[in-house]
Amino acid sequence: MRPLRLLAAVSTYPRLHPAGAQAPAPAVRIPSDSLSGAGGTAPAPDRPRARARLRAWAELLRVSALFTVPGDALAGAAAAGRRPGRGTALAVGASLCLYEAGMALNDWADREEDAVDRPHRPIPSGRVTPGAALVAAGALTAAGLALAARAGRPALAVASGLAATVWAYDLHLKHTKLGPAAMASARALDLLLGATASTTGAASTTGAASTTGAATVARTGARTPRTPSAGGRPIPGIRSTTRTGGLPATSRATSTVIPAALALGAHTYAVTAVSRHEAQGGSTAAPLAALAGAAGIGAAVLRARPARGEAPRTPAAERLLLPAFAAAYLRTSAVPLLHAALNPSPPLTRRAVGGGIRAMIPLQAALAARAGAPLDGLAVMALVPLARKLARKVSPT
Repeated sequence: MRPLRLLAAVSTYPRLHPAGAQAPAPAVRIPSDSLSGAGGTAPAPDRPRARARLRAWAELLRVSALFTVPGDALAGAAAAGRRPGRGTALAVGASLCLYEAGMALNDWADREEDAVDRPHRPIPSGRVTPGAALVAAGALTAAGLALAARAGRPALAVASGLAATVWAYDLHLKHTKLGPAAMASARALDLLLGATASTTGAASTTGAASTTGAATVARTGARTPRTPSAGGRPIPGIRSTTRTGGLPATSRATSTVIPAALALGAHTYAVTAVSRHEAQGGSTAAPLAALAGAAGIGAAVLRARPARGEAPRTPAAERLLLPAFAAAYLRTSAVPLLHAALNPSPPLTRRAVGGGIRAMIPLQAALAARAGAPLDGLAVMALVPLARKLARKVSPT
Protein backbone atom coordinates (compact mmCIF):
# COMPACT_ATOMS: atom_id res chain seq x y z
CA MET A 1 0.00 0.00 0.00
CA ARG A 2 2.94 2.38 0.53
CA PRO A 3 3.67 2.90 -3.20
CA LEU A 4 0.01 3.88 -3.75
CA ARG A 5 0.07 6.35 -0.87
CA LEU A 6 3.31 7.85 -2.18
CA LEU A 7 1.84 8.26 -5.68
CA ALA A 8 -1.24 9.97 -4.28
CA ALA A 9 0.86 12.35 -2.23
CA VAL A 10 3.04 13.32 -5.21
CA SER A 11 -0.01 14.06 -7.33
CA THR A 12 -1.18 16.71 -4.84
CA TYR A 13 2.01 18.78 -5.16
CA PRO A 14 2.38 21.41 -7.94
CA ARG A 15 4.17 20.26 -11.05
CA LEU A 16 7.85 21.01 -11.35
CA HIS A 17 8.90 23.37 -14.20
CA PRO A 18 12.29 24.19 -15.62
CA ALA A 19 14.34 26.89 -13.99
CA GLY A 20 13.14 30.40 -14.81
CA ALA A 21 9.73 29.18 -15.97
CA GLN A 22 6.58 30.13 -14.18
CA ALA A 23 3.69 27.86 -13.48
CA PRO A 24 0.61 28.72 -15.54
CA ALA A 25 -1.96 30.71 -13.67
CA PRO A 26 -5.08 28.82 -12.77
CA ALA A 27 -7.95 29.32 -15.22
CA VAL A 28 -10.53 31.79 -13.99
CA ARG A 29 -14.04 31.43 -15.36
CA ILE A 30 -15.66 34.82 -16.05
CA PRO A 31 -19.44 34.98 -16.13
CA SER A 32 -20.82 35.86 -19.54
CA ASP A 33 -23.00 38.60 -18.02
CA SER A 34 -19.89 40.53 -17.00
CA LEU A 35 -18.92 41.06 -20.64
CA SER A 36 -21.75 43.49 -21.12
CA GLY A 37 -20.38 45.76 -18.42
CA ALA A 38 -17.86 48.55 -18.71
CA GLY A 39 -14.88 47.59 -20.81
CA GLY A 40 -16.52 44.38 -22.06
CA THR A 41 -17.97 43.32 -25.39
CA ALA A 42 -21.74 43.47 -25.86
CA PRO A 43 -23.42 40.16 -26.65
CA ALA A 44 -24.32 39.46 -30.29
CA PRO A 45 -27.87 40.45 -31.31
CA ASP A 46 -30.53 37.81 -31.42
CA ARG A 47 -30.34 37.09 -35.12
CA PRO A 48 -32.88 34.24 -35.15
CA ARG A 49 -35.48 36.51 -33.58
CA ALA A 50 -34.84 39.31 -36.09
CA ARG A 51 -34.94 36.82 -38.95
CA ALA A 52 -38.25 35.41 -37.73
CA ARG A 53 -39.72 38.92 -37.51
CA LEU A 54 -38.55 39.69 -41.05
CA ARG A 55 -40.09 36.47 -42.34
CA ALA A 56 -43.39 37.26 -40.61
CA TRP A 57 -43.61 40.60 -42.41
CA ALA A 58 -42.63 38.97 -45.69
CA GLU A 59 -45.53 36.54 -45.27
CA LEU A 60 -47.91 39.33 -44.30
CA LEU A 61 -46.98 41.43 -47.34
CA ARG A 62 -46.67 38.38 -49.64
CA VAL A 63 -43.44 39.68 -51.12
CA SER A 64 -43.28 36.85 -53.66
CA ALA A 65 -46.29 38.38 -55.43
CA LEU A 66 -44.59 41.78 -55.72
CA PHE A 67 -43.01 40.77 -59.02
CA THR A 68 -46.46 40.78 -60.64
CA VAL A 69 -46.83 44.54 -60.04
CA PRO A 70 -44.18 46.37 -62.16
CA GLY A 71 -45.52 44.81 -65.36
CA ASP A 72 -48.79 46.71 -64.95
CA ALA A 73 -47.07 50.06 -65.40
CA LEU A 74 -44.82 48.81 -68.21
CA ALA A 75 -47.76 47.30 -70.09
CA GLY A 76 -49.72 50.52 -69.58
CA ALA A 77 -46.87 52.65 -70.91
CA ALA A 78 -46.51 50.37 -73.94
CA ALA A 79 -50.25 50.46 -74.60
CA ALA A 80 -50.11 54.27 -74.47
CA GLY A 81 -47.25 54.26 -76.96
CA ARG A 82 -44.69 55.63 -74.51
CA ARG A 83 -41.22 54.46 -73.66
CA PRO A 84 -40.65 53.82 -69.93
CA GLY A 85 -39.50 57.00 -68.25
CA ARG A 86 -39.69 58.94 -65.02
CA GLY A 87 -43.47 58.79 -64.91
CA THR A 88 -43.41 55.03 -65.43
CA ALA A 89 -40.93 54.59 -62.57
CA LEU A 90 -43.13 56.67 -60.28
CA ALA A 91 -46.14 54.58 -61.30
CA VAL A 92 -44.24 51.39 -60.46
CA GLY A 93 -43.34 52.74 -57.02
CA ALA A 94 -46.90 53.86 -56.34
CA SER A 95 -48.28 50.50 -57.48
CA LEU A 96 -45.91 48.58 -55.23
CA CYS A 97 -46.86 50.66 -52.20
CA LEU A 98 -50.60 50.38 -52.83
CA TYR A 99 -50.33 46.64 -53.48
CA GLU A 100 -48.50 46.04 -50.22
CA ALA A 101 -50.99 48.27 -48.40
CA GLY A 102 -53.74 45.98 -49.68
CA MET A 103 -51.89 42.89 -48.45
CA ALA A 104 -51.46 44.28 -44.93
CA LEU A 105 -55.03 45.53 -44.78
CA ASN A 106 -56.33 42.20 -46.08
CA ASP A 107 -54.80 40.24 -43.21
CA TRP A 108 -55.88 42.85 -40.68
CA ALA A 109 -59.49 42.61 -41.87
CA ASP A 110 -59.41 38.77 -41.96
CA ARG A 111 -57.62 38.26 -38.64
CA GLU A 112 -60.61 36.58 -36.95
CA GLU A 113 -61.37 34.39 -39.95
CA ASP A 114 -57.72 33.42 -40.34
CA ALA A 115 -57.59 32.44 -36.66
CA VAL A 116 -59.94 29.57 -37.58
CA ASP A 117 -59.01 28.69 -41.16
CA ARG A 118 -55.32 29.70 -41.30
CA PRO A 119 -53.91 30.08 -37.79
CA HIS A 120 -50.37 29.99 -39.18
CA ARG A 121 -50.76 33.45 -40.75
CA PRO A 122 -48.65 36.20 -39.11
CA ILE A 123 -51.45 38.01 -37.26
CA PRO A 124 -53.36 35.05 -35.73
CA SER A 125 -50.08 33.36 -34.84
CA GLY A 126 -49.01 36.46 -32.91
CA ARG A 127 -45.92 37.21 -34.99
CA VAL A 128 -47.38 40.55 -36.18
CA THR A 129 -49.79 42.62 -34.11
CA PRO A 130 -53.03 43.84 -35.70
CA GLY A 131 -52.16 47.44 -34.89
CA ALA A 132 -48.82 47.20 -36.67
CA ALA A 133 -50.47 45.75 -39.77
CA LEU A 134 -53.07 48.53 -39.87
CA VAL A 135 -50.43 51.24 -39.44
CA ALA A 136 -48.37 49.68 -42.23
CA ALA A 137 -51.42 49.69 -44.52
CA GLY A 138 -52.04 53.38 -43.88
CA ALA A 139 -48.39 54.38 -44.29
CA LEU A 140 -48.00 52.44 -47.53
CA THR A 141 -51.18 53.98 -48.94
CA ALA A 142 -49.91 57.48 -48.16
CA ALA A 143 -46.54 56.68 -49.75
CA GLY A 144 -48.21 55.35 -52.90
CA LEU A 145 -50.36 58.46 -53.31
CA ALA A 146 -47.35 60.70 -52.72
CA LEU A 147 -45.39 58.95 -55.49
CA ALA A 148 -48.35 59.19 -57.85
CA ALA A 149 -48.69 62.90 -57.11
CA ARG A 150 -45.12 63.44 -58.30
CA ALA A 151 -46.17 61.98 -61.65
CA GLY A 152 -48.91 64.59 -62.11
CA ARG A 153 -52.51 65.27 -61.19
CA PRO A 154 -54.00 62.76 -63.67
CA ALA A 155 -51.84 60.00 -62.19
CA LEU A 156 -52.85 61.04 -58.66
CA ALA A 157 -56.52 60.87 -59.64
CA VAL A 158 -56.12 57.31 -60.96
CA ALA A 159 -54.06 56.28 -57.92
CA SER A 160 -56.71 57.70 -55.60
CA GLY A 161 -59.35 55.58 -57.30
CA LEU A 162 -57.06 52.58 -57.04
CA ALA A 163 -56.47 53.15 -53.31
CA ALA A 164 -60.19 53.58 -52.67
CA THR A 165 -60.90 50.34 -54.52
CA VAL A 166 -58.27 48.45 -52.51
CA TRP A 167 -59.61 49.65 -49.16
CA ALA A 168 -63.22 49.03 -50.16
CA TYR A 169 -62.37 45.49 -51.24
CA ASP A 170 -60.48 44.57 -48.09
CA LEU A 171 -62.92 46.13 -45.64
CA HIS A 172 -66.25 45.15 -47.18
CA LEU A 173 -66.51 44.01 -50.81
CA LYS A 174 -64.30 40.96 -50.40
CA HIS A 175 -67.07 38.87 -48.86
CA THR A 176 -69.75 40.00 -51.28
CA LYS A 177 -70.54 39.12 -54.88
CA LEU A 178 -68.75 42.29 -55.95
CA GLY A 179 -65.43 41.05 -54.59
CA PRO A 180 -63.96 39.65 -57.83
CA ALA A 181 -65.15 42.69 -59.78
CA ALA A 182 -63.51 45.04 -57.27
CA MET A 183 -60.22 43.18 -57.49
CA ALA A 184 -60.40 43.18 -61.29
CA SER A 185 -61.04 46.92 -61.24
CA ALA A 186 -57.96 47.44 -59.06
CA ARG A 187 -55.70 45.65 -61.54
CA ALA A 188 -57.20 47.49 -64.48
CA LEU A 189 -56.69 50.81 -62.69
CA ASP A 190 -53.09 49.85 -61.98
CA LEU A 191 -52.42 49.45 -65.70
CA LEU A 192 -54.20 52.75 -66.38
CA LEU A 193 -51.98 54.35 -63.72
CA GLY A 194 -48.90 53.31 -65.69
CA ALA A 195 -50.36 54.63 -68.93
CA THR A 196 -51.45 57.93 -67.36
CA ALA A 197 -48.19 58.57 -65.50
CA SER A 198 -46.09 57.74 -68.57
CA THR A 199 -48.21 59.95 -70.80
CA THR A 200 -48.18 62.84 -68.34
CA GLY A 201 -44.40 62.73 -68.03
CA ALA A 202 -43.97 62.62 -71.80
CA ALA A 203 -46.45 65.45 -72.23
CA SER A 204 -44.46 67.60 -69.81
CA THR A 205 -41.33 67.04 -71.87
CA THR A 206 -43.21 67.75 -75.08
CA GLY A 207 -44.67 70.91 -73.57
CA ALA A 208 -41.21 72.17 -72.69
CA ALA A 209 -40.03 71.43 -76.21
CA SER A 210 -43.08 73.22 -77.64
CA THR A 211 -42.32 76.29 -75.52
CA THR A 212 -38.78 76.34 -76.87
CA GLY A 213 -40.10 75.96 -80.39
CA ALA A 214 -42.55 78.84 -79.91
CA ALA A 215 -39.75 81.05 -78.72
CA THR A 216 -37.72 80.13 -81.78
CA VAL A 217 -40.67 80.97 -84.04
CA ALA A 218 -41.07 84.33 -82.31
CA ARG A 219 -37.40 85.13 -82.91
CA THR A 220 -37.15 83.94 -86.51
CA GLY A 221 -40.63 84.83 -87.67
CA ALA A 222 -41.20 81.32 -89.06
CA ARG A 223 -44.76 80.25 -89.68
CA THR A 224 -46.41 77.65 -87.41
CA PRO A 225 -47.28 74.38 -89.25
CA ARG A 226 -50.95 73.91 -89.81
CA THR A 227 -53.12 71.00 -88.89
CA PRO A 228 -53.06 68.27 -91.61
CA SER A 229 -55.77 69.01 -94.15
CA ALA A 230 -57.26 67.77 -97.36
CA GLY A 231 -58.21 70.32 -99.95
CA GLY A 232 -57.65 73.17 -97.51
CA ARG A 233 -59.96 71.69 -94.87
CA PRO A 234 -58.89 69.94 -91.68
CA ILE A 235 -59.16 66.17 -91.80
CA PRO A 236 -62.01 65.03 -89.51
CA GLY A 237 -60.82 63.32 -86.34
CA ILE A 238 -57.27 64.69 -86.55
CA ARG A 239 -56.36 67.19 -83.88
CA SER A 240 -53.38 69.47 -83.58
CA THR A 241 -52.52 68.05 -80.17
CA THR A 242 -49.60 65.78 -79.34
CA ARG A 243 -49.97 62.46 -81.11
CA THR A 244 -48.60 59.04 -80.31
CA GLY A 245 -47.65 56.36 -82.81
CA GLY A 246 -49.48 58.11 -85.65
CA LEU A 247 -52.78 58.39 -83.74
CA PRO A 248 -54.20 61.07 -81.44
CA ALA A 249 -53.75 60.31 -77.74
CA THR A 250 -57.49 59.83 -77.23
CA SER A 251 -57.69 57.32 -80.09
CA ARG A 252 -54.65 55.51 -78.81
CA ALA A 253 -56.18 55.16 -75.34
CA THR A 254 -59.41 53.82 -76.78
CA SER A 255 -57.75 51.36 -79.16
CA THR A 256 -55.01 49.87 -76.96
CA VAL A 257 -54.99 51.02 -73.32
CA ILE A 258 -58.60 50.15 -72.51
CA PRO A 259 -58.48 46.65 -74.10
CA ALA A 260 -55.22 45.91 -72.27
CA ALA A 261 -56.73 46.99 -68.96
CA LEU A 262 -59.82 44.87 -69.61
CA ALA A 263 -57.71 41.79 -70.42
CA LEU A 264 -55.73 42.12 -67.20
CA GLY A 265 -58.91 42.79 -65.24
CA ALA A 266 -60.65 39.72 -66.70
CA HIS A 267 -57.76 37.49 -65.65
CA THR A 268 -57.79 39.01 -62.16
CA TYR A 269 -61.52 38.42 -61.89
CA ALA A 270 -61.09 34.72 -62.68
CA VAL A 271 -58.22 34.24 -60.22
CA THR A 272 -60.11 36.05 -57.45
CA ALA A 273 -63.17 33.88 -58.01
CA VAL A 274 -61.02 30.76 -57.54
CA SER A 275 -59.30 32.21 -54.46
CA ARG A 276 -62.62 32.43 -52.60
CA HIS A 277 -62.49 28.62 -52.28
CA GLU A 278 -58.81 28.13 -51.42
CA ALA A 279 -59.42 27.58 -47.69
CA GLN A 280 -62.14 24.91 -47.98
CA GLY A 281 -61.86 23.79 -51.62
CA GLY A 282 -64.71 21.83 -53.16
CA SER A 283 -65.44 24.10 -56.13
CA THR A 284 -65.07 22.70 -59.63
CA ALA A 285 -67.01 25.41 -61.44
CA ALA A 286 -64.65 28.25 -60.49
CA PRO A 287 -61.45 26.59 -61.84
CA LEU A 288 -63.26 25.52 -65.02
CA ALA A 289 -64.59 29.04 -65.59
CA ALA A 290 -61.12 30.48 -64.96
CA LEU A 291 -59.62 27.95 -67.36
CA ALA A 292 -62.05 29.00 -70.09
CA GLY A 293 -61.34 32.64 -69.33
CA ALA A 294 -57.58 32.13 -69.62
CA ALA A 295 -58.03 30.45 -73.00
CA GLY A 296 -60.19 33.33 -74.20
CA ILE A 297 -57.74 35.96 -72.98
CA GLY A 298 -54.81 34.20 -74.65
CA ALA A 299 -56.68 33.99 -77.93
CA ALA A 300 -57.70 37.66 -77.73
CA VAL A 301 -54.11 38.76 -77.08
CA LEU A 302 -52.90 36.83 -80.10
CA ARG A 303 -55.73 37.98 -82.35
CA ALA A 304 -55.68 41.67 -81.47
CA ARG A 305 -53.30 43.77 -83.49
CA PRO A 306 -52.23 47.42 -83.22
CA ALA A 307 -54.74 49.89 -84.59
CA ARG A 308 -54.55 51.17 -88.15
CA GLY A 309 -51.86 53.77 -88.65
CA GLU A 310 -49.56 52.42 -85.92
CA ALA A 311 -46.12 51.08 -86.69
CA PRO A 312 -44.70 48.50 -84.26
CA ARG A 313 -41.24 49.39 -82.99
CA THR A 314 -39.73 46.01 -83.94
CA PRO A 315 -42.21 44.01 -86.05
CA ALA A 316 -40.00 40.91 -86.33
CA ALA A 317 -39.43 40.70 -82.58
CA GLU A 318 -43.13 41.20 -82.00
CA ARG A 319 -44.04 38.34 -84.32
CA LEU A 320 -41.65 36.03 -82.48
CA LEU A 321 -42.15 37.10 -78.87
CA LEU A 322 -45.89 37.68 -78.73
CA PRO A 323 -46.79 33.97 -79.31
CA ALA A 324 -44.08 32.93 -76.84
CA PHE A 325 -45.43 35.24 -74.13
CA ALA A 326 -49.00 34.11 -74.76
CA ALA A 327 -47.96 30.45 -74.56
CA ALA A 328 -46.15 31.10 -71.28
CA TYR A 329 -49.28 32.76 -69.92
CA LEU A 330 -51.48 29.81 -70.87
CA ARG A 331 -49.03 27.24 -69.52
CA THR A 332 -48.60 29.05 -66.18
CA SER A 333 -52.29 29.55 -65.56
CA ALA A 334 -54.04 26.66 -67.32
CA VAL A 335 -52.14 23.66 -65.90
CA PRO A 336 -52.81 24.31 -62.18
CA LEU A 337 -56.39 25.35 -62.98
CA LEU A 338 -56.97 22.04 -64.72
CA HIS A 339 -55.60 20.14 -61.71
CA ALA A 340 -57.85 22.11 -59.37
CA ALA A 341 -60.86 21.39 -61.57
CA LEU A 342 -60.15 17.65 -61.54
CA ASN A 343 -59.45 17.60 -57.78
CA PRO A 344 -60.80 20.73 -56.00
CA SER A 345 -58.89 20.15 -52.78
CA PRO A 346 -57.59 23.12 -50.77
CA PRO A 347 -53.90 22.49 -51.67
CA LEU A 348 -54.58 22.24 -55.40
CA THR A 349 -56.91 25.23 -55.28
CA ARG A 350 -54.23 27.30 -53.56
CA ARG A 351 -51.74 26.14 -56.17
CA ALA A 352 -54.13 27.24 -58.91
CA VAL A 353 -54.43 30.67 -57.29
CA GLY A 354 -50.65 30.95 -57.04
CA GLY A 355 -50.30 29.97 -60.69
CA GLY A 356 -52.88 32.55 -61.67
CA ILE A 357 -50.98 35.25 -59.79
CA ARG A 358 -47.67 34.33 -61.45
CA ALA A 359 -49.39 34.15 -64.85
CA MET A 360 -49.96 37.89 -64.69
CA ILE A 361 -46.29 38.42 -65.57
CA PRO A 362 -46.36 36.72 -69.01
CA LEU A 363 -49.76 38.29 -69.64
CA GLN A 364 -48.29 41.74 -69.03
CA ALA A 365 -45.38 40.87 -71.32
CA ALA A 366 -47.80 39.74 -74.03
CA LEU A 367 -49.79 42.97 -73.71
CA ALA A 368 -46.61 45.02 -74.06
CA ALA A 369 -45.50 43.04 -77.11
CA ARG A 370 -48.95 43.37 -78.67
CA ALA A 371 -48.70 47.14 -78.29
CA GLY A 372 -45.42 47.15 -80.21
CA ALA A 373 -42.95 47.03 -77.29
CA PRO A 374 -41.53 43.48 -77.27
CA LEU A 375 -38.35 44.58 -75.49
CA ASP A 376 -40.45 45.89 -72.62
CA GLY A 377 -42.13 42.49 -72.60
CA LEU A 378 -38.74 40.82 -72.27
CA ALA A 379 -37.95 43.06 -69.30
CA VAL A 380 -41.19 41.98 -67.65
CA MET A 381 -40.49 38.30 -68.32
CA ALA A 382 -37.14 38.63 -66.56
CA LEU A 383 -39.13 38.80 -63.32
CA VAL A 384 -40.51 35.26 -63.75
CA PRO A 385 -37.54 33.31 -62.30
CA LEU A 386 -37.31 35.73 -59.39
CA ALA A 387 -41.00 35.31 -58.59
CA ARG A 388 -40.77 31.51 -58.87
CA LYS A 389 -37.71 31.34 -56.61
CA LEU A 390 -39.18 33.54 -53.92
CA ALA A 391 -42.53 31.74 -54.08
CA ARG A 392 -40.79 28.61 -52.79
CA LYS A 393 -39.94 30.49 -49.60
CA VAL A 394 -42.96 32.77 -49.16
CA SER A 395 -46.39 31.79 -50.46
CA PRO A 396 -48.03 34.39 -52.73
CA THR A 397 -51.51 33.51 -51.37
